[in-house]
Amino acid sequence: MEAEIAGNQLGQFYGPVDKRDKGTPDSWVSRHPELIRLTGRHPFNCEPTPKLLEEAASRFQGLTPSSLHYVRNHGPVPKLSWDTHKLEIGGMVKNPIELSMAELQKLPTCSIPVTLNCAGNRRKEQNMIKKSKGFSWGPCAVSTAVWSGVLLSDLLKLCGPLEGAQWVNFEGSDELPQGKYGTSLDINYAMSNVNDVLIAFGMNGELLSPDHGFPIRVLIPGFIGGRMVKWLKKIEVSSKESDSYYHYRDNRVLPPPVVDSVTAEEWWTKPEYIINDRNINSAILYPRHDQSFPIDPDKSINFKGYAYNGSGQKIIRVELSLDGGNSWKMANFKYGSPKGPRHGTKYWCWFLWTIKIPIKEIASSSEVCLRAWDCCQNTQPSQPTWNYLGMMNNPWYRVKFHQRDGEIVMEHPTDMLTGKGWMVRDYQERNKPKEEAVKSSLKSFTAAEVAKHNKEDDCWVIISGKVYDLSKFIKVHPGGKKAILIVAGQDATEDFEAIHGDGPKASKEKYCIGVVSGKANL
Repeated sequence: MEAEIAGNQLGQFYGPVDKRDKGTPDSWVSRHPELIRLTGRHPFNCEPTPKLLEEAASRFQGLTPSSLHYVRNHGPVPKLSWDTHKLEIGGMVKNPIELSMAELQKLPTCSIPVTLNCAGNRRKEQNMIKKSKGFSWGPCAVSTAVWSGVLLSDLLKLCGPLEGAQWVNFEGSDELPQGKYGTSLDINYAMSNVNDVLIAFGMNGELLSPDHGFPIRVLIPGFIGGRMVKWLKKIEVSSKESDSYYHYRDNRVLPPPVVDSVTAEEWWTKPEYIINDRNINSAILYPRHDQSFPIDPDKSINFKGYAYNGSGQKIIRVELSLDGGNSWKMANFKYGSPKGPRHGTKYWCWFLWTIKIPIKEIASSSEVCLRAWDCCQNTQPSQPTWNYLGMMNNPWYRVKFHQRDGEIVMEHPTDMLTGKGWMVRDYQERNKPKEEAVKSSLKSFTAAEVAKHNKEDDCWVIISGKVYDLSKFIKVHPGGKKAILIVAGQDATEDFEAIHGDGPKASKEKYCIGVVSGKANL
């Protein structure tokens, strides 16, 4: 297996098992310690910092080391073996087959640089308007790597799809509260070599890591990451779409009037709201949040970032405005791949851009706005459109400027390292806490007392200084018992806040039994 840049040149780093993973089902998985964790201790969902993402892209010709690549996991990482794992391909085919990893690796392979992104990239900005159902991703749920494997079209041709087949359904090995993770791809799309759909076992010249789907995963260039099933176990050719809960209840942009699970019910199966191709998007990675520069009229600041698109469409302009969109400056940009586009027309990777802006112009402005255009003249909207799942957020990326002590200070909309940002500040101002009177009337417990209640039939947790008895709720928790047991008897604020929207936050109050006296953290 070969890649354009060997994995050991990509600065791979996997340290010892992180202490945050001890006591979770992922206690055997090594991870980079600097990744930003977005869902508490478990499941593992992370993105690199803007600094790590931008510097890696500059150093490695647009690529992201596997250890810094963003990760989206819905549950525990399956502990699979290369020697025993098998891929089943069946359903509406003439010749069903079962392949070991060794057999798969002997088939004709290829290596393709591809940018992946989560459909929730930049979701925290939407959550600062109004909480969505999804947890808060910053602007770095996007990464680029060289993926190696066998084209799905070649595998399907080996099996021979029967007349009437319309879908290729994928199923993973992960055990989740709502069953196996699965999704579907139109068979005509899957059968086209030009679409480069891979059954991948390699990443940046090495075998996949556990978090990225070892030993095998689906890779669909230009699509959102949610369609790329990891730990792939089964491919089924069918006349019907996958019946997986995760195929129907995730990765959809529902209309803004859909505001909760009740109103969403009739919308899940409407095909027009499913997300496949990603939309056009961009972000500023440098200067970083809270970075400051002396107000020197003779100097400039070199802004840097990314832009990407779906469907293989080319980005043709990246623009920044210092006057709210009345005028625009064109940035310099290049295709972020060691090679050019696939098949001459398919741009599967992001574009990396840069522009020098004089400090004297920045000092006379209050913000900079960023947008990108593609070859079909699609661009980003000036304002976000909120949706229930918080998906596909792609408005102009805005960084505010503040002057302080003779310096220009940058303020991004959200910053995942500090939890701050101008959108965070606006949100906090609108939602100042009004619970102090309620807290004062509740019974008080010490953290040590809460810690004693750490079993399934006697389960207490601390959330935002309050104590909750979840002994009955744990049996019906939609995320399963394990998600709560991991934090039983502990401060679960970070885990809870990262995942839950406003609905669960309100309904949890019926389980509240008191408040914590002193420090909540153990």
